[in-house]
Amino acid sequence: MKLRKTKQKQLLEQVLITDAAAEGNAIAKVDEMVIFVPFVVPGDIVDLEIYRKKKNFAQAKAIKIHHYSDKRVEQKCPHFTQCGGCKWQTMQYSEQVNYKQRQVIDNLERIGKVDCSQMQEILPSENVMYYRNKLEFTFSTKQWVENPNDPKSPQGALGFHAPTFFDKVIDIQHCILQDDISNQLRNHIRKYSQERNLEYYDIRSHVGFLRGMIVRTSSTKELMLIVIFAKQSEEIAPMLDNIKENFPQITSLMYCVNEKFNDSISDQEILLYSGNDHIRETMKAYKSDKILTFKIRPKTFYQTNPEQAERLYSIAADFAEIKPTDTVYDLYTGTGTIANYVAHLAKKVVGIEYVEDAVEDAKINSDYNQIYNTTFIAGDMAKILNDDFVAQYGTPDVVITDPPRAGMAENVVNQLLKIKARKIVYISCNPATQARDLELLSPLYNVGKIRPVDMFPHTHHVENVVELNLKQEN
Repeated sequence: MKLRKTKQKQLLEQVLITDAAAEGNAIAKVDEMVIFVPFVVPGDIVDLEIYRKKKNFAQAKAIKIHHYSDKRVEQKCPHFTQCGGCKWQTMQYSEQVNYKQRQVIDNLERIGKVDCSQMQEILPSENVMYYRNKLEFTFSTKQWVENPNDPKSPQGALGFHAPTFFDKVIDIQHCILQDDISNQLRNHIRKYSQERNLEYYDIRSHVGFLRGMIVRTSSTKELMLIVIFAKQSEEIAPMLDNIKENFPQITSLMYCVNEKFNDSISDQEILLYSGNDHIRETMKAYKSDKILTFKIRPKTFYQTNPEQAERLYSIAADFAEIKPTDTVYDLYTGTGTIANYVAHLAKKVVGIEYVEDAVEDAKINSDYNQIYNTTFIAGDMAKILNDDFVAQYGTPDVVITDPPRAGMAENVVNQLLKIKARKIVYISCNPATQARDLELLSPLYNVGKIRPVDMFPHTHHVENVVELNLKQEN
């Protein structure tokens, strides 16, 4: 390895990439300094250009590859290295899941002091491309280009936000994450809008007409499109008519006029233009021949890798070992998917969720599937999960918890320690906060089975399921 310096840049030559790291980066070590590098694979030998340096670590980009790792595969996405969504795309999938399992072990052992020697092997995703059922795209007057000195497209861009830029969008031609109908829709809408000189939204000045679009697909072959406009216009109906005519496979065509300064549409009215106000997803109930059907409305949360979601829930149900006499709490229930998935096993299931719309979806889906032993409560978990709540709804024998990335609030952990359920099954999308919570629960609970699940191939994200068993009192 050689080091060369210029006035503006520090270049490191012939550097070996040694490992994978957080946030989809890889690692090199030079003179005790750790260097984080995106879009390379362990085993690559590269020249690095350092663009940020601290006392003990640096960030760099690879500007030349001298030797390609045997862990490498050819990327499929034409936008690789640009959008940053699939940073591990050039790494063999078997290596991706190995690194994810190591990530879980590292967090649980280091933070949670958990013995991972009996951890089950990570469950890989059967589909590693076109596995998502939802993608959101943004219209912008500012198109991201690799060389900022290149002229910007006067047509703007329709695609994903460029990493670290809130106002620049990568013009996506083909994305490998969702069924190709998503690409067809996006590219048709881009062409239509450009031919008619329809204004794209400028997030800085808050002017323009076209703001975003959301594509949702399902295993039932239903298709939802939501077009988000920045203002009312006589152009809305002709555009939606054109989309309807060219894509008869759309079963739910909807739109929204969002005049706010932020892009969230959770508080906006979604209007039905054509078809149904929902699409449907199906899933077989745990160890049952019954097929559950879930209504997915525009704002409904549903796992974005539905095939892998069913396998994730199956692992959670395995770990839970629910008995017919059990009361089950499903914390952070969302739209009640897990609650409805295991309801036939239990006496009753109580789901708690902060988002009121999600709770309404959960109730709808219980009714839709003729499930009558579920109860769903809307409220802040840290405030409503208290002694009075337990007195009203019954002490749970089993708790299934699937919190957001921040993990469980301290009040929730403390209440679980008071409840002393026979078993807790903890599902997490963030092994670090999960490990923290496991440590807090350790005075009363022993960790049993552990199994990571890969929900998002080509990314560093990983789900993990942990069984917690109540310790026997002396």
